[in-house]
Amino acid sequence: MLFNSITFIFFLAVVVLLHYSPLSWAAKKTNLLVASYLFYAAWNPYFVLLLLMSTLVDWKVAARIYTSANLHERKFWLVISLLVNLGALAFFKYTNFLMENLAVVAEAAGIQFAWQENNIVLPMGISFYTFQTLSYTIDVYRGRMKPWNSLRDYALYVSFFPQLVAGPIVRAREFLPQTLEPKVFDGRSFSVGVALLLIGLMEKVFLADSVFAPLVDPVFQAQQAPDILSAWAGGYFFTMQIFCDFAGYSLCAIGTAKCLGFRLPFNFNSPFAATGFSNFWTRWHISLSSWLRDYLYISLGGNRLGRSKTLRNLMLTMALGGLWHGAKWPMIIWGIYHGVLLIAERLIQNRASRPLAAPGVIRTFAARVVTLFFIVVSFTIFRSDDITQVGTMLSVMFGLSAGEV
Repeated sequence: MLFNSITFIFFLAVVVLLHYSPLSWAAKKTNLLVASYLFYAAWNPYFVLLLLMSTLVDWKVAARIYTSANLHERKFWLVISLLVNLGALAFFKYTNFLMENLAVVAEAAGIQFAWQENNIVLPMGISFYTFQTLSYTIDVYRGRMKPWNSLRDYALYVSFFPQLVAGPIVRAREFLPQTLEPKVFDGRSFSVGVALLLIGLMEKVFLADSVFAPLVDPVFQAQQAPDILSAWAGGYFFTMQIFCDFAGYSLCAIGTAKCLGFRLPFNFNSPFAATGFSNFWTRWHISLSSWLRDYLYISLGGNRLGRSKTLRNLMLTMALGGLWHGAKWPMIIWGIYHGVLLIAERLIQNRASRPLAAPGVIRTFAARVVTLFFIVVSFTIFRSDDITQVGTMLSVMFGLSAGEV
């Protein structure tokens, strides 16, 4: 069920009417939970079972972590959560990718390895709700929250339909306390929610799909390499397209949740005004970048283990972040590329003996221009279909090949 569909408008209208009816708060939460599962089942009813499995496993695991008598036992249950959630994600999202590449390696080594791609359907939203349930068990493991006392509330947190499919990625300690507050209709808040939903739809449907996509697709779908101007235009317009698409969807989710009285975190904060690459990642897909920082980068040791290991942790975090986006080599290269940018930025900052002499306004403007330049290159990699197209686009963009006029 898409936000820009008539079906969703009717669905939301019914949910809102029930949500602000004279029913008890417990009944309203049950209605939201049922609505969220119906929303997900409208795409593929069978995968509701996977969503339910992930919910129940982490609900039970978090409780066992909290009551475990020692650190070894707590780690055991955390590993169970990681294996179940990441195992399901790896199977559905990466099986074909891994086996295809294993076949290539085996063939290069002269080993017979026949692999026929399986028709594995990727469950909608699995990358997002997997990270949400993991944040719950990890936060309980770290002592940042206690297990929630209502399975219904926790199931609503995992499946809440406004952000179930494409985020923002919400932390349990941000969402669950909101389930304690009965929602009363507030005309001003509801109006703001509707406005955010409409702005998000405008970004997604009009700008991303109708304005930028027709400018991007001919460049990346052409049979021959583009000329240098077309390559740069395609990369720039795709950067705008993916921002409007993703930021638009996030606004739709935030606005829909606000109509129901719930607060979701904003996911984008003027990312193209970034004055550096670390600054960019505090502005772009904030719920993902903060998740990777808090649950992956810090778990690897963060910046506490010396410079070389800090740089290693940055690279691993960004490479895995690229892989999270999709089972394609361009996605992994995109993540590694951002890792290189972050490492280079950190090394340059560490070695700078004195600040630049340029005035602040000029320095800020130059930093934004340089940052956007490298970001456009990164999204050109992201949009490419395979490694060959990555090489073709970059060689044209940097004048290493002429392309076709």
